[in-house]
Amino acid sequence: MIEIDELKFDEKGLIPAIVTDYYSKKVLTLAYMSRESLKISMDEGRTCFFSRSRNELWRKGETSGNVQKIVNIYADCDRDALTVEVIKSGPACHLGTDSCFTDPVYLCDDVNQFSYEGLYDMLVERKETLPENSYTSYLFKEGTDKIIKKIGEESTEVIVAAKGRDKAETVFELADLIYHYTVLMVNDGITPAEVTEELAKRHIIDKKVKQKYMQ
Repeated sequence: MIEIDELKFDEKGLIPAIVTDYYSKKVLTLAYMSRESLKISMDEGRTCFFSRSRNELWRKGETSGNVQKIVNIYADCDRDALTVEVIKSGPACHLGTDSCFTDPVYLCDDVNQFSYEGLYDMLVERKETLPENSYTSYLFKEGTDKIIKKIGEESTEVIVAAKGRDKAETVFELADLIYHYTVLMVNDGITPAEVTEELAKRHIIDKKVKQKYMQ
């Protein structure tokens, strides 16, 4: 563990802090901390930044209620920048979005930009707009009974593929199953973060294993 005095603050007494979501690992925002705001953050266990525009301390969520509980803070190798992993209680951006980083500047055409969160967001949009000739729209229109019936069918297909020791077919069927249970999540208003939080409650790491990776 390093001390605050070992960190390198700039000429204005600030250090950049990259805030990320503890569960999704998504980058939420880039903010700045002073020695005082960093100490407050560590003492209170929630993010407190220094607002360069207002020239004052700023406790995240003080007015919006979107508090960020701190899980850990790490310094980089030069000790002039921080990463802050948080569990957030609402949008990180003042515009009401989950992250401040939402506007693409460059996207590589050679790399598939797929992400599970992207899939979830697309399904949310499908539920809201219900475009014609869309299988997803069909599922939402049919409702819960149809969706859970498909989940049952896909679960059976996963079992059959796995029993047959066919890895490629198992992967294919698992993708179908994940898609359908994500449709159910959207239909029932369940977010990936809620499922991740539930899994985190059950996640127990043996102390010896944890110590090994902390060395």
